[in-house]
Amino acid sequence: MSSAAIISTDHALQLILEKDAIILDASIDKVNQKLDNSTLELIPNSRFFAIEGAFSDHDSPFPHTLPSPEHFEQEAQKLGINQESVLIIYDRWGIYSSPRAWWMFRYMGLEQVYVLEGGLPAWKAAGLPLEDHYMDETAIHPGNFKASPHKEWLVSKEQLLSLYQDKHVQVIDARSYGRFHGTAAEPRPGLRSGHIPGSKNLPFDTLLDGIDYKEKDELALLFDGKTNPDKRNIFTCGSGVSAAILALAAHELGIEQIAVYDGSWSEWGADPNSPIEQ
Repeated sequence: MSSAAIISTDHALQLILEKDAIILDASIDKVNQKLDNSTLELIPNSRFFAIEGAFSDHDSPFPHTLPSPEHFEQEAQKLGINQESVLIIYDRWGIYSSPRAWWMFRYMGLEQVYVLEGGLPAWKAAGLPLEDHYMDETAIHPGNFKASPHKEWLVSKEQLLSLYQDKHVQVIDARSYGRFHGTAAEPRPGLRSGHIPGSKNLPFDTLLDGIDYKEKDELALLFDGKTNPDKRNIFTCGSGVSAAILALAAHELGIEQIAVYDGSWSEWGADPNSPIEQ
C-alpha cells in the first residue's frame, strides 16, 4: 500500500523541524471566491507555487495545462527545490488546489510530497504562527531538482481516446452530477454537455467534509463501485484541478494505478469529434 501523502499539522511541524521541509502555498481562485492577496495569512516561510502562473503552459488553449518537464524543472529550481527535498503543500481553502500541486510533483518524479490536512484553516485552528508575506526570494538558493516524469500518472486526450473502452481502464469524473449528465450547463463557453462514455461520476465535493477529506471509511464507501484497484483509474474533471482531489483520495485508499486526464472536459467537451454520452 502506498505511504500516506496527507499529513496532520503535528506531522508537518515534525517535517519542518527534522527535515527542513519546503512549504508551498498552492492556492488558486475557487468558483465565486477570489484570492485576496492584500491581506495575506500564510504559514511561515511559505513559497508560492503558482499553478495558474509559472506552473501552467500558457501556450495551451486549456486552463491549468501541465507545463513541459523542462519548464517545470526550471521553475521548481527557482523555488529552491532539490532532488531530496521534502515538500509540504497547502492551500488557503483547506483542500482544493493543493492535491493538484501534489499530483504535478509526483508526475515530475519527486517522491517526498505531502498535502497538509485541512490546509491553512487547520493550521490557524491549531493556533500556529502566521505571516503576511512569502519567503524572501533573495534567501532562496536555486535547487537542483531534475524532472523525471512518471508517465503513468498522466493521460492525454489521444491516449484516452484509445483507452476509455479498454476493460482494464476505468474513467472517473469529478464534476457535479448535473454537468456529468448534461442537465446543468458547463461554466466554460463552447463546451458540449455530457461525459466520456463509460465513465463514472464521483463529484469531488462529496469527498470533503468542510476544509478536509472525509474519514477513510467514508471515502472507501464513496469510491466503492467507482474505482477498481485492478484497473487503471483515470480521473477527469473540468480543467484538471478537482480530478487531483479524487486522485489523492484514491492514493490514500491504497489504489496504486491512478492517472489524471489533464485536459479534462475543457478539452474533451470542446472537440466535436470526441465521443460523449449523457
